[in-house]
Amino acid sequence: MARLDERLIDQVRLAPCNDIVEVISEHLSLTRKGRDFLGLCPFHQDKNPSLHVNPSMGIFKCFVCGAGGDVFKFLQLRENLSFMEALERLADKAGIEISRSKNIRKSSVGAETIDPLMLARVNDWAMRFWQAQYSDEKNGKIARDYIDERKIDQDVAKQWLIGFAPDSWDALTLAASKAGISESLLVSAGLVVKREAKSGCYDKFRNRLMFPILDTSGRVIGFGGRTLGDDNAKYMNSPVTALFDKSSSLYGLGKARHSIVKLGKVIVVEGYTDVIMSSQYGIENVVAALGTSFTQGHARMLKRFASEIIMVLDSDDAGVAAANRALEVCLSQNIDVRIATVPEGKDPCEFLLARGGEAFSQVIDSAQDVLSYKWQRFKGEFDSTDSTVKKKQAIQEYLSVIAKAINSGYLDSISRGLIVRRVSSLIGISGSDINKELAKLGSRQQRSVVASVKNSRVTKVGLGEHYQDKAIQDVLEVLLNEPSLFDRVSSLIDVSRIESPLLRQIATLLFEILETQEKFEITDLLGRVEDVAISSTIVDLSYAGREKSNYLSRIESSLDVIKSLRIDKEIDAAKRNISDDESLRKITKSLRDVQADKRNKSNLRKSVIF
Repeated sequence: MARLDERLIDQVRLAPCNDIVEVISEHLSLTRKGRDFLGLCPFHQDKNPSLHVNPSMGIFKCFVCGAGGDVFKFLQLRENLSFMEALERLADKAGIEISRSKNIRKSSVGAETIDPLMLARVNDWAMRFWQAQYSDEKNGKIARDYIDERKIDQDVAKQWLIGFAPDSWDALTLAASKAGISESLLVSAGLVVKREAKSGCYDKFRNRLMFPILDTSGRVIGFGGRTLGDDNAKYMNSPVTALFDKSSSLYGLGKARHSIVKLGKVIVVEGYTDVIMSSQYGIENVVAALGTSFTQGHARMLKRFASEIIMVLDSDDAGVAAANRALEVCLSQNIDVRIATVPEGKDPCEFLLARGGEAFSQVIDSAQDVLSYKWQRFKGEFDSTDSTVKKKQAIQEYLSVIAKAINSGYLDSISRGLIVRRVSSLIGISGSDINKELAKLGSRQQRSVVASVKNSRVTKVGLGEHYQDKAIQDVLEVLLNEPSLFDRVSSLIDVSRIESPLLRQIATLLFEILETQEKFEITDLLGRVEDVAISSTIVDLSYAGREKSNYLSRIESSLDVIKSLRIDKEIDAAKRNISDDESLRKITKSLRDVQADKRNKSNLRKSVIF
């Protein structure tokens, strides 16, 4: 790796806002267990918390998929960043300048590297531009009037960073040009669109109320725009970029995540103003899908923060259809999900204004369990028709949901038996026939799902199978936990002669640190490694060493193996270079005597220790 200033890396890592527990908590819910914190690993489909975070050491490790490292490696894996991008992200958060990317202006040759950090910065610039337009006494009046009509407090609108995109083809484009921001970066961020017939670009968002969409770390990843004119597209989102994909993004999650983690549940609504009005009434654990169906990506994201999801959807046909899709997604992810219906056909924003926060909380508290909701829908559809075809369709749809609940582990055997008995009583078919149909549907669903829990981003790196490799591995396991033993090792191991490339790389960096620093922490080593796979290996070595303990005896035994192997090599070299048989015999005997003496001392030492 290109060597960076270790002091700068340490400064970024040690910034209070970059504490590893705090950073990882922005992405998933952590629970303290002893000295560690535990959470569902985001790098594979984790059903039981397998990600351990050790705040005193500043590292994390998953005991299922093997991911491990420091705070930089977590971001690299979580958001598919390079080491430099992760460093810049955390430096930006801590207000520390990194010389490589101080701004988003054009380079001397008119080009720049487009990466997620650059996109986040240009999005932040656009957000501030639109906020200024919103606050402008003349230009922003139409936007402020709309907010007043929706009974949203102006202070609340400010808290949610609401802006206004002027009714102009190039207001943002011209402002960006004056700020030195290139068109190619604006296009990559989805803020402008290239003209087809001629050169140049035009603004994507025009005459719209702008809702910035932030991720859990506070970055502006995209925007939603609500038309203030007669545009056929009432709402418009940013296109897919390196930062943003609406199928895995939720409006309000950045603000809501702390409340969600505290309460253990999240309320999912449909619109931006539903989220904002809930916040205005003091209900903070509310998020919204971005004009799209609730997806597997949404479910996986929320599962990291909450144990329960409450869907608040419209009671019209579109709302019922959306609820059905969302419920099946949650069932497939084995998430506890309930359905709340706002009475009087109102959306949450309207209901809050009409009835207040307490009444809305009562609606949430009365939410139905997913299977109870599905049973009532099924029973109503089955009883309301005399059509055999429609009855069969209703049965198939309901049993398909039950099969999905069984496959995901959401439904236990007792609950399954009760449901089968209830269905049998309603439709007049035996329980055994219903169970056969459930088995058939379950088998079909399993075949159609590509189940892959293999972590594609963390690949185990081979450490080597040679005796020397095993001995070096033992030495590294010990030194990562007991660096004071380095003096016993430093003069006896030549790192350049280590055969395993991976062990040689780790040993080189580790020995260099131990030779120059009085105090060693594993994060000192991880900060010098860019590769996430190597980082995971270092964490594995550290944990393995701690578990085996017996540091002194293990390092002495390993050194004996290394010395013995070295003597074997010297004997082989002597055989190749000495033609006189008697001389060769004497040298070989001398080396073997040394070898035997070392082995006897080692055995004696072991007998005393054990």
